[in-house]
Amino acid sequence: MTGISLEKIVSIEARRHDIGTAMAAGNLAPEEFVRLSKEYAQVEPVAEAAREVRRLRAERESLTVMTKDADEELRAIASEELLDIEARLPEAERALALRLLPKDSADERAAMLEVRAGTGGDEAALFAGDLMRMYQRFAEEQGWKFEMISASASDVGGYKEAVASINGAGVFARLKFESGVHRVQRVPTTESGGRIHTSAATVAVLPEAEEVDVQINEADLRIDVYRSSGPGGQSVNTTDSAVRITHLPSGLVVIQQDEKSQHKNKAKALRVLRTRLYELERERLASARAGARKSMVGSGDRSERIRTYNFPQGRVTDHRINLTLHKLPEILEGPGLRELTEALIAEDEAERLASLDDL
Repeated sequence: MTGISLEKIVSIEARRHDIGTAMAAGNLAPEEFVRLSKEYAQVEPVAEAAREVRRLRAERESLTVMTKDADEELRAIASEELLDIEARLPEAERALALRLLPKDSADERAAMLEVRAGTGGDEAALFAGDLMRMYQRFAEEQGWKFEMISASASDVGGYKEAVASINGAGVFARLKFESGVHRVQRVPTTESGGRIHTSAATVAVLPEAEEVDVQINEADLRIDVYRSSGPGGQSVNTTDSAVRITHLPSGLVVIQQDEKSQHKNKAKALRVLRTRLYELERERLASARAGARKSMVGSGDRSERIRTYNFPQGRVTDHRINLTLHKLPEILEGPGLRELTEALIAEDEAERLASLDDL
């Protein structure tokens, strides 16, 4: 990127200086100091990137002049150093451009991960279980905290649906492109003829909401309690601990029965409800956003897919960026997922950089 003007760079560095001066004055109200501290934390990395671009540009200009000097030895030294600067400057300008891109305010949040079996019956439920384990292992590798919120197991293993919370630095930014329909092609263990079956599971990654984000009015809730039951109708416990919360204005329904305590089930259900309401509000404010929950989840039909996991060929293909990796076991084990997530983030950054007319 070469379109970042010197005026833009100077204004960024000036803003950092102004904020630092105001904070050092020591006469700010506590809330104003907190506000400026947050702004400084956001401006600081941008200003550092801007300073590096300005430094490299100044060096390039100085070295260009030196390459025209009468002294042949000096010209040779300047020319060599100029080649180095010319190689480093584009990357520095790109780094600054990325810092200047509008940020998704939810990128640094924890995420609520929802995985549901789609088309394919028992095999889809088994695949949903494989996906949830993949994300759990990936989260653990990243040093994130993975907490299962609720799970509806199928009779043969895997999940009909499962919800987990993943907490850590930049979780939503890293995982948000996982949302969509994931398709698997493999021979089920129950298939005696060795035929390949195609099944699907849906994944939704939502930024986790905090209580201050969404105020829930108790009058808008219908809360039903009943006895929990496990797979096949087996009783989990003998008390009315399961909770079903219906948010009347939106029609959203959350069921939670994993805990033996009604109080804990209600708290978890409200946590999931708050996150879904937060995402609905994000959609309302940015209806054109590609991550709108309905479009990213789809119906679970085989034809709607973002990624295919082909077991016979040992490959995973992400159809959005036409990337195929012959690393299926590594990806399902967790560590291999990093290459996919990084490629999706890089593609998103490239598209957003290309869409900027003026920095």
